[in-house]
Amino acid sequence: MKSLLLMSAALATLAFASIAQAEDETVYELRTYTTNEGKLDDLNKRFREHTVPLFEKHGMTNLGYWIPTDPALKENTLIYVLKHDSPAAAKKSWAAFGADPEWQKAKAASEENGKLVSKATSVYMTETDFSPHNLKNGDAERLFELRRYTCDPGRLPNLHKRFRDGELDLFTKAGMTHIAYFTPTDTPDTLIYIVAHKNDEEAAKSWNAFRTDPVWVKMKADSRADGPIVTNVESTMMVPTDYSALK
Repeated sequence: MKSLLLMSAALATLAFASIAQAEDETVYELRTYTTNEGKLDDLNKRFREHTVPLFEKHGMTNLGYWIPTDPALKENTLIYVLKHDSPAAAKKSWAAFGADPEWQKAKAASEENGKLVSKATSVYMTETDFSPHNLKNGDAERLFELRRYTCDPGRLPNLHKRFRDGELDLFTKAGMTHIAYFTPTDTPDTLIYIVAHKNDEEAAKSWNAFRTDPVWVKMKADSRADGPIVTNVESTMMVPTDYSALK
């Protein structure tokens, strides 16, 4: 337990040290947990019964909790996003949460048969100026997609311009639902965003429609006239947990 607390403290320290924006600016936190074998159900139970309400108690806003659909990840990975009023508020909330006797008791009880989490990562982010901040639930449970774009150094503004000036509209045209678009505070050449689809089949149809749209083909070519923009794209399909606020 002590080693995991130290790991969490170190993770938080590194994350807070990377936050460079104004101290009163809202920040979002993307966290990914990898569990030890067979422990994901126990982790979900702890979040459902204890962690989620304790986050709220200590000033954090629970936005969404997801399990990846990839067979290599679905048995041991939890991804979630929190909202903090500011970097200072985030630091204060995590300190209060970690010191809460209720949390310490719940954590100890859940780990009587072994630690649940083997690895945790945290990324602090701010919303882009074109993010729709669409945190409303759909009419039915949806498939979410977490995407991360890495740009050539200094090319993120070009990517933002392309999204702002038409790419988002083409996503909508192709049938995707925008959720939110973020810039990590410690990796200036990265865009992270979340969109939603009805299901896997509709996701494939939407991406095919988007990529073959003549407007997109021209837009992409024009935006790369002075060189490439995106060097790497990562995509994770996810389904919401039963306790996720966003579904």
